[in-house]
Amino acid sequence: MTEDEAKAWLKSNHDVSRETWERLEAFIALLVDEMSRQNLISKSSAEHMWARHIVDSAQLFVFAQTEKSFWLDLGTGAGFPGMVAAIMTDHDVHMVESRNRRVEFLNNVVEKLDIGEKATVLGSQLEKIATQPAGIISARAFAPLDRLISLSHRFSTEKTVWLLPKGKNAVRELKALPPKQQKLFHVEQSLTDPEAGILVGKGKIS
Repeated sequence: MTEDEAKAWLKSNHDVSRETWERLEAFIALLVDEMSRQNLISKSSAEHMWARHIVDSAQLFVFAQTEKSFWLDLGTGAGFPGMVAAIMTDHDVHMVESRNRRVEFLNNVVEKLDIGEKATVLGSQLEKIATQPAGIISARAFAPLDRLISLSHRFSTEKTVWLLPKGKNAVRELKALPPKQQKLFHVEQSLTDPEAGILVGKGKIS
C-alpha cells in the first residue's frame, strides 16, 4: 500500500473531518520531530507513515463497537493504535506506556492536539494499573500473546473486544493458547501487510 493509497483508503472508509485530518498530520509531524531525540519507530517505516502506522491502526476500528467505550491500549509506544483511535474515534482511550521518554512524548501530543477529553496516558507498568472493565483492549507490539493475556485478562468482560495485531505470528501464537481461550479469537488479514494477521476476539478471559 502506497502513501496515496493509504490516504485514499482513510477518506473512503472513514468519515474523516478536516479537523481530524489536520490532527493526524500534526501527530505525524510531532512524531517525525521526536525521532531525532528517541527511537519511536523504525526509520524505514517513517517513510511510509500513513500506510505502516496510521492505516495499520485505523483498520482495527471496523472490528470495534461503535458506541463509546473504555479503550485500553497496551504498550502504546509511539501511539499506535491508541493515539490514532483517540484522534479518529469517540472512544475514551487510555494508553499504557512505562518508558518515561515515550510517556513525555505522548503527553505532549495529547496537549498539542487538544484531545485530552478522549486520550489519557497511563505512565506505568500494566501490573500497577487499577483494574477496571475495558470495552476494547488493543496491543500492537506489547508482549507474546500468552503473556499479554496473563497481564490483561483482569480488564476483560463478556463484552470486551480484543484487537491484537500479531504480524506473521498470529496463527502460531493463537494455536499456543489453551483451547478455551482459542475459541474467543479469530484471525483477520491485515490490510497493510498480506502476510500479517490481526487477532480479533470477544469475551472475558479468566
